[in-house]
Amino acid sequence: MKPIVKLIAATLTMALLAITPVQAQEREEGVHYLALYITDKSEAKMTTVLNVAANATRYYESIGEELEVRIVAFNAGLHMLREDTSPVLERLTSFNQSMPNVAFVACGNTIAGMTRKAGGVAPPIIGFAEHVPAGVVDLMTLQENGWTLIRP
Repeated sequence: MKPIVKLIAATLTMALLAITPVQAQEREEGVHYLALYITDKSEAKMTTVLNVAANATRYYESIGEELEVRIVAFNAGLHMLREDTSPVLERLTSFNQSMPNVAFVACGNTIAGMTRKAGGVAPPIIGFAEHVPAGVVDLMTLQENGWTLIRP
């Protein structure tokens, strides 16, 4: 590997490791916490994840309760959050504007792997996605803090 590529990869990895996973949160009465995750490049799976987030949000709103949703994308599922390859990009933008209770999360390990594969060029991730060092660690932290994890 060329020295410049090694330097870029090392710098990116260090930057991603500086970002901390989800911090333990105080749980509020009447608020539900749902973490969905996507690991597939399939448009159908991505659509299903978004449908689950929208349907669960509508349900809890209908009974006067709140729902916080985190959609964590890693492995091939990171394509959902890529500006250049996401088949659901328009819908993500719509979600970002109309569903503030839904957060999108990109896995730093997957970004680093895709960057290495692309010769040191980082994949373009949507600007409103949160970056975490490791998607799996983020999910583990959420579960340890009482979130419900679902893989649609």
